[in-house]
Amino acid sequence: MTETALSGRPAQQSGRDLNASGQRTERPAAPAFAQLPSSYFPLLVAGFVGVMLISNITGTKGVVLFDFINFSLGPFSMHGLVTDGAFYLFPAAYVLGDVISEVYGFKAMRRVILSGFGVLLLASLCFWITIELPAADFYTGQAAFKAVAGVVPRFLAAGLAGYLAGEFLNSLVLVKMKARSGERRLWARLLGSTVVGEFADTLIFCSIAAGALGISTWQEFTNYTVIGFLWKTLVEILVMPITYRVTTWLKRREPTYQQALRDLEA
Repeated sequence: MTETALSGRPAQQSGRDLNASGQRTERPAAPAFAQLPSSYFPLLVAGFVGVMLISNITGTKGVVLFDFINFSLGPFSMHGLVTDGAFYLFPAAYVLGDVISEVYGFKAMRRVILSGFGVLLLASLCFWITIELPAADFYTGQAAFKAVAGVVPRFLAAGLAGYLAGEFLNSLVLVKMKARSGERRLWARLLGSTVVGEFADTLIFCSIAAGALGISTWQEFTNYTVIGFLWKTLVEILVMPITYRVTTWLKRREPTYQQALRDLEA
């Protein structure tokens, strides 16, 4: 963004001016800055990475919802909805991923996913270093801090692998479906990409982390995976109207998107 756009005043140009005594003086050159291609994209990236980072912390708490539900159906059984403390926040990452993929494309989303991956790795490293640092005599929260922010290698590997596969598939499926349908059937793209992405994420995470979770039988594994997938997908479907509105609103306000539509129609 230029100095003119930031200050509302014309940018200074290098050259010479005359002072009060008629002598020529050097005029300072205007500083150079790179221009942001979009005012909305950085906000979406910050939201996506922030949601992933916060989810990794809130997700360390086990949660049981609807504990009055008790039933068994074949290999499946449910005694309350067992989930984690990020259940209400994690779907927001897929919502933001859908919006970015729909408006800015797969290449942009790929950069966002890799940026998020790097931040999650950095956060895990920083948590580990901080835990290993010697605690001060007056600090009494070491055990609590380690319990919340401690890095379990198997959980870390499961979370990162599920994140990469789920987000990449979510974005890729949405973009491929859009290539076939154009601007039509946004609801189908949001639903289809969510189902594929959430299934891959849940399956990979559960497959890697099952042992650390105490899952020892195929019945327990199937129960945990299927219920987790259905729950996450249901949450995504419930917030789909919000995703739809945000995507439509953003398309109308992104000048480059409107230009791309005009180029297709030409």
